[in-house]
Amino acid sequence: MRELSPKYDPKEVEERWYREWEAGGVFACDPASGKPAFSVVMPPPNVTGSLHIGHALNNTLQDLLCRRERMRGRDVLWVAGCDHAGIATQNVVERELAKQGLRRDDLGRAAFLERVWEWKEASGGTIMRQLRRLGAGCDWRYERFTMDEGLSAAVAEAFVHLHDRGLIYQGDYIINWCPRCGTALSDIEAEHKETDGKLYHVRYPVEGRPGVFVTVATTRPETIPGDAAVAVHPGDARYAGLAGARLTLPLFGRSLPLIFDAYVEKDFGTGALKITPAHDANDFEIGERFGLPRVRVMDPSGVMNAEAGPYAGLDRFACRKAVVADLEAAGLLAKVEDYRHAVGRCYRCSTVVESILSRQWFVRMKPLARKALEALERGDTVFQPASWAKVYADWLGGIRDWCISRQIWWGHRIPVYRAPDGRQAAARSRAEAAARLGAPEDALEQETDVLDTWFSSGLWPFSTLGWPAATGELGRYFPTSVLVTSWDILFFWVARMSMFSLELTGKVPFRKVLINSLVADEHGQKMSKSKGNVVDPLLKIDTIGADALRLGLCTIESQSRYISLSDERLETARNFTNKLWNAARFVLPHLAGLPSGEPARPGRGLEPADRWILARLDAATHAVDRFLEEGTQVNQAAEVLTHFLWDDFCDWYIEAVKARLAAGGASGDVARATLAHVLERALRLLHPFCPFITEEIWRLLPHSGDSIVRAAWPAAPEAPAGPGDLEVFGHLQDLVRAARAVRAEKRVEPRRGLDAYVSGPRPVVDAARAQAALLRRLAGLDRLFLREEGSASEGYLDAEGSEAPVAGPPEARAAVALAGAARMLIPLEGLVDAGAERRRLEVELKRYEGLVRSQEAKLANAAFVAKAPAAVVDQERAKAAEFRASLAQVEASLAGLGA
Repeated sequence: MRELSPKYDPKEVEERWYREWEAGGVFACDPASGKPAFSVVMPPPNVTGSLHIGHALNNTLQDLLCRRERMRGRDVLWVAGCDHAGIATQNVVERELAKQGLRRDDLGRAAFLERVWEWKEASGGTIMRQLRRLGAGCDWRYERFTMDEGLSAAVAEAFVHLHDRGLIYQGDYIINWCPRCGTALSDIEAEHKETDGKLYHVRYPVEGRPGVFVTVATTRPETIPGDAAVAVHPGDARYAGLAGARLTLPLFGRSLPLIFDAYVEKDFGTGALKITPAHDANDFEIGERFGLPRVRVMDPSGVMNAEAGPYAGLDRFACRKAVVADLEAAGLLAKVEDYRHAVGRCYRCSTVVESILSRQWFVRMKPLARKALEALERGDTVFQPASWAKVYADWLGGIRDWCISRQIWWGHRIPVYRAPDGRQAAARSRAEAAARLGAPEDALEQETDVLDTWFSSGLWPFSTLGWPAATGELGRYFPTSVLVTSWDILFFWVARMSMFSLELTGKVPFRKVLINSLVADEHGQKMSKSKGNVVDPLLKIDTIGADALRLGLCTIESQSRYISLSDERLETARNFTNKLWNAARFVLPHLAGLPSGEPARPGRGLEPADRWILARLDAATHAVDRFLEEGTQVNQAAEVLTHFLWDDFCDWYIEAVKARLAAGGASGDVARATLAHVLERALRLLHPFCPFITEEIWRLLPHSGDSIVRAAWPAAPEAPAGPGDLEVFGHLQDLVRAARAVRAEKRVEPRRGLDAYVSGPRPVVDAARAQAALLRRLAGLDRLFLREEGSASEGYLDAEGSEAPVAGPPEARAAVALAGAARMLIPLEGLVDAGAERRRLEVELKRYEGLVRSQEAKLANAAFVAKAPAAVVDQERAKAAEFRASLAQVEASLAGLGA
């Protein structure tokens, strides 16, 4: 039999098993199996990326679900893949070109795209290799890329379908524009961040009324050259006398109308709003209602154009400074205030975005959103946690049309073709476009813009399975079973997948959406390179192993918005894997002779410790199932498993049976079978959390099957163990803990034996007598004396002898400890340095006296008791009682030391 190495080496174990798993096809789905299907699509990471801690958590959760369902007998398909990440990828390649002194325009579109594909082939597989290191059990035969030929065909099909139904249109509208990236952004790609700025109060002279002004408050004086009007609220009495008035545009002298519109907020600033239809979405809407001109004063790079007059050629922020200086010089700047407001920034490069008028392609979202809302109301898709359903519904209810065109080269080129006479058609191919337009193919020009990356990502759950073709995979695995994703892409991605899927397939894309947390540092701060608090999961895998990283992440995943990850948490997980490894190294040599082709089964002759560990295993199995089924509470399930294996199995059961294993015989055989049974079944429970170490150990245990990956998920017994199976050994645990607590408190050396006098109810005394030798060994006792409460005799009987009753030690000269329902006395004479113990107790006495005084003063405060919630007051009273009890115990211990 192969033995475990003395020290656990995660790297060697993980690399070896993943190679074997992949070569053996253990993650492969089998559509012909007849098993119920379970399918998941991975949120496709950007091809530019490497594994970050958020990916590690998200993919650990997906892998956990897939591994468990595979063990439960489901036909599992987990689809992996990458997103082409249009803007991000183009930026990366452009930076590489810049190092060579080149720009994309120097190469031209075709040559530039060749460079991007070369970069993708060289670097694009990084994250897939890293996912293998994490243990992700994907069916790699189905690995997809959003620019694959099949997925590109799906994009064209979706676009044409939506265009033909009037759900995609081209129009002039205000869009978010990134001057750095040189492209349009959707509303949710413009991330608004609170920024300290200025609010400028500018005077607009009223024509024909010298000295009369309408003062406008604005954060963007650089757009004044594009003003087409000033608007006030119809109900604002301050401007009632100015109906029909015209104003003079400051610095430019152009005549502007004063208009009245209910959109204006009377209480913001001065109640007057400058209207710049070509540079603000709301102003654009007002301009449409009043037929105002649209004057663009800035070019796509954020530089002022000819419409800006004397400011032409200035960068937008330099223009702002110049305009403010000129307004002040002209006496038209009333005041400047500090003002904190939300400023839109590009989600990729953080450049301040501009609202500009542009001709773009849009998706009409309201008809699509209506279908998604109806599906949500029907319960076709459910959210966990359920609270996210309302957030999702609220966003869908207030949705605006989506700008899908991007002025970059890398991505899916919009499938619209124009004939020489200006007519255009959406088509799946140039040939189809020629047929639709009745024009030669070589005469057609395709739209130069590409689609927003999220357009192709929105098709991911079904395009990866072959849609629009009616493939076998699409029929079997779609809709998918569950989507695991973080809340920050709920609108970017989840909502769009739902809307597209319902429109294009008539089905929801997934039956359940499991929202995981975002990972923050141990102080709750968002991770960023600038803060130096980023956790590199690959570095952690190198140092503690993938299993420890996975387990550490699972223990903190509470499905809140943010979770805090600390090195201490990961070290605890690593210590657990080491503990498990060492426990297996102890157990395995004792299993020689057990049948190897099937799991061991404990037979007759079970002792209290055996019945207890089997009952604890059953309870753990029930709890893990419950936590993973009800709300997917992986942190609770992980806590149950680590507690069972570390505390119950390693610290209690293994210690309890060591003497039986050494002695051999029938009792030793029962212990061996029980050890093997419990460890094998617990490893199957743990496998979805820690796949590598469980496979390594499981292969060396008596088992059935070729791999733990395909082993059966442990079934929880229909009837949980009765209390009797737990109580007998539980009484022993209480007594051991009590004796150990006394030893620790009194600082008694581990090698010094103790005498213990235990009095309690009959069940406790019977349990102690039945397990007396084990109790003495675990508690470090020389002698154990027992007395049943209520017995006629006042004396104690030796637990393993038949001597006459003996008197217990004077309580004043013994340590007193409670052990569940029992009471334990341990004589201290000869064990404790009386002087040192007195000094320690005197320090404790002062501490508890202070705590009692402080707590009683708080409870004597009538205002606190009256105003604080009742639960808080009760908690404080309980605390006071606890402090008084501790004080009394210290006083009794001091009295016991005598003078």
